[in-house]
Amino acid sequence: HNPPTFGNTSTQKKSAQITTGLNQTSNSNTVPNLATVENQKPSSTNGSFIIVQQTTESFPPPVPNGTLQTNPPPQIQPKPNPLNLPITPDEVQIEETIPITLDQAIDLARRNNSEIEIAQLEVERSRASMREAQAALWPSLTFDSSLQRTESASGDLQANAQERLAENQASELLDTDVENFPTTTFINEFRFDYDLGVGKARSARIGIAREQMHLRELELERVSEQLRFDVSDEYYDLQEADGRVRIGEAAVANATKSLEDAEALERAGVGTRFDVLQAQVTLSNEQQNLTNALRDQRTAQRRLVERLNISQLINLTAADPIEPAGSWPLSLDETIVSAFQNRAELEQQLVQRDLSDEQRKLALSAVRPSLNFFATYNILASTTDDLSPFVARGWADGTTVGFSFRWNFFDGGAARAAARQSIIDRDIAENRFEQVRNQIRREVEQAFFGLEASFENISTAELGVEQAREALRLARLRFQAGVGTQLEVIDAETDLTRAENNLLTAIIDYNRSLSELQRAVSNLPGGDLSDTP
Repeated sequence: HNPPTFGNTSTQKKSAQITTGLNQTSNSNTVPNLATVENQKPSSTNGSFIIVQQTTESFPPPVPNGTLQTNPPPQIQPKPNPLNLPITPDEVQIEETIPITLDQAIDLARRNNSEIEIAQLEVERSRASMREAQAALWPSLTFDSSLQRTESASGDLQANAQERLAENQASELLDTDVENFPTTTFINEFRFDYDLGVGKARSARIGIAREQMHLRELELERVSEQLRFDVSDEYYDLQEADGRVRIGEAAVANATKSLEDAEALERAGVGTRFDVLQAQVTLSNEQQNLTNALRDQRTAQRRLVERLNISQLINLTAADPIEPAGSWPLSLDETIVSAFQNRAELEQQLVQRDLSDEQRKLALSAVRPSLNFFATYNILASTTDDLSPFVARGWADGTTVGFSFRWNFFDGGAARAAARQSIIDRDIAENRFEQVRNQIRREVEQAFFGLEASFENISTAELGVEQAREALRLARLRFQAGVGTQLEVIDAETDLTRAENNLLTAIIDYNRSLSELQRAVSNLPGGDLSDTP
């Protein structure tokens, strides 16, 4: 048995039931181009997996666009009323069990997940805020109009005073009948205002809105990638639970066969009661292990239903076979660089740094001069009940053009203190960038090393299963021939169960490591994130 190797090689290595095609031009950190596995089916002597070389890569999947790509069964969709609350036991009873693939599970999660929907709404809100900030680039044009009829109290007082004056002087030249006539005015004004942007407040507000929109878009990408990873992880949990159940059922079948052999030998007078008791204890233990495996399987099924937010009356099973899910074409160094270039979490820290800088500019604009241009055009119509030809009445218009200048020389240091806070926020974002960068490298290396180890463990466990099956066959023949003991058979059954569990664990761990690598690199092709900070 030659385990698969990683890195440069001049020959193609083969292991028991596993064929691996290695890239001879890759460096020492390149993971071999593993392929998808043939459908899980027994070979001539066992149920091991055949790994063949893959010609094309399926990773990364297409960018989610909010629509289902895999056409899952229609009855799997959630109920249209999210506020529905069952009140009878019949309303919560499981009606149907449906097999589902991993791709369908990811599609359903992206469609139904409330966290993604919230992130999408926040992106739309930030875009609207961006358009609001950009509106300041245009001048404002307003129109005011008022129609009023006025009969002032001060006019009455003046009229009464003039009457008293005329009566006191007893002059024929003064009119003693003075009235306060109402006046009707119709005023219209067009006003044009434009901020010349001298104080940089306008550009700072636009910059803040732009960076906040970018942050929301990156958060949507991060949430989508994390959701894909979480769904994949729980799907593999379900596959692992399914595998444990199948292994438990096989173990119960083997223990039942051993018990039947022990009872047959006891009836023939060549076996002992002790051998029968040992077989009964082993069968009881395996039945208990199977019960626990069924419990874990049901729990994993309901956990996946909850994650996908589908109809609670549906139960799910894994439709994909338990096999290596794909391959990783990049070396470790290439993977680390790709993760640095593509991860939304890193770009978020850079955007946060730029956002803090724009906030600093906005804070300082409070103590900088501002210059506005304005122009008005007025139309006035006035009439009165006074019939005198010398009273002002009729239509008139006028214009006003000018500049308004404002400069807040001193604000007690508030603007500079706010700018200092933004500078500190920028420094925090730069330090977090370094922290996230180191964390991403550790995640990539951990997943890469796990992928290497799991791939090697698959071939080792595959051979171990084959050997354990042969050992169990020989132990039974020896026991049936009277030259072996029941303990040897029990030990062989335990070794086979352990070997099958090791193979299952190796395959599931490989798939998990591959999913972790995909999450560690993240960001699907076509992204426009920065190549360098």
